Amino acid sequence: MKQIVALVAVVLLAVVLWRLVPLAAPTQLGPVARHYAEWGVAENGGSNLVTSIVVNYRGFDTLGEVTVLFLSVAGAGFVLRRRHGLVVHEPIPASEIVQTGARLLFAPVVLFGAYIFVHGHLTPGGGFQGGAVVASGVLLLLLADRDRHLPHGFLGLLESLSGFSYVLAGLAGLWAAGSFLANRGVLPLGSWNRLLSAGIIPVIYMVIGLKVGSELAALLDVMMHAAGGDGEEAHR
Repeated sequence: MKQIVALVAVVLLAVVLWRLVPLAAPTQLGPVARHYAEWGVAENGGSNLVTSIVVNYRGFDTLGEVTVLFLSVAGAGFVLRRRHGLVVHEPIPASEIVQTGARLLFAPVVLFGAYIFVHGHLTPGGGFQGGAVVASGVLLLLLADRDRHLPHGFLGLLESLSGFSYVLAGLAGLWAAGSFLANRGVLPLGSWNRLLSAGIIPVIYMVIGLKVGSELAALLDVMMHAAGGDGEEAHR
């Protein structure tokens, strides 16, 4: 009986997808996409049109994604910090090679992550990608030294200031151009394909990168020390 129900569900899903997915690619752009393609570079000044659309034209979507990430990290941290008294095996200390490699690679990894979100308006990178790379450098340190604890107070302050700066950038566009997250009139657009270009878009990418990096780093620290509650108890 279960096999029959599963088969019917698969057939129904296939019919729905067949009706939703067009059989042929569209031959022309819609009015919104045409405006992006024709005026995106002139209005935003960024050489990467896709990232400019994500941050500027669809800035509300990005703000929602940042909010979802914050709620997910906060929920996961709340659940993990309630796991008092969890019995786990004593972690095996990392080898000297791993510890030395983590110390040597931490700074280059964080620098690479910062490079990604600072150049988000020029390259396919952006705030989320750069923040994830920064958090991976933090994970490397935590794996090399299981007794290391991150300063959650500082990370929380950095995350809060980054989110507040994002909202301020949107309000600045509302004040200067009458539209939330508007790019024109807030900062100079600069020269095309240069680091100092695209107006306020690089600023938004930087605050997103800092926010994502601090949130993920705090979550990794909580996951590493979940068995000890707030990190004061020793692993058993």
